[in-house]
Amino acid sequence: MKRMHLVILLTVFVVVGSIFIGEAHSAGGGEACEPTQADQLGPFYRPGAPERSVVGAGYILTGTVKSSRDCAPVHNAKIEFWLTGPDGNYGDAYRATLYSDRAGSYRFESNKPKPYFGRPPHIHVRVSSDGFKVLVTQHYPDPNMISDVFDLVLVPVQ
Repeated sequence: MKRMHLVILLTVFVVVGSIFIGEAHSAGGGEACEPTQADQLGPFYRPGAPERSVVGAGYILTGTVKSSRDCAPVHNAKIEFWLTGPDGNYGDAYRATLYSDRAGSYRFESNKPKPYFGRPPHIHVRVSSDGFKVLVTQHYPDPNMISDVFDLVLVPVQ
């Protein structure tokens, strides 16, 4: 009987311990995150896009800005987006700047970008935050999706 109690007690300890460890990791508990793959800036980047989170309708991109050091959220990161409009051309109407919230989260709504010059549809993303290297990357929407999650993992300067 004592052995059965010990087995139950150890099982509870393992399960509860796993829950706490899982919560610590999901909250930026110390494990490193793989940095987001860099991609081309492209010739159509222009700084100074208006602060807004919506430049069209039909596609929603969400995610979290994180540190590669410990997966901790990076709040107030500047995120710049630019993409082609429904006509397949770049323009100021399809540029935006927004900032990650306290939890590092962001939400961007746009049209689905169109392909051009043989390139697949994509959304350009540039992320900057004090203490981190600037990230330039691209998100390639799945043609069958109307939303996606794209976490942006930054590398600390040091």
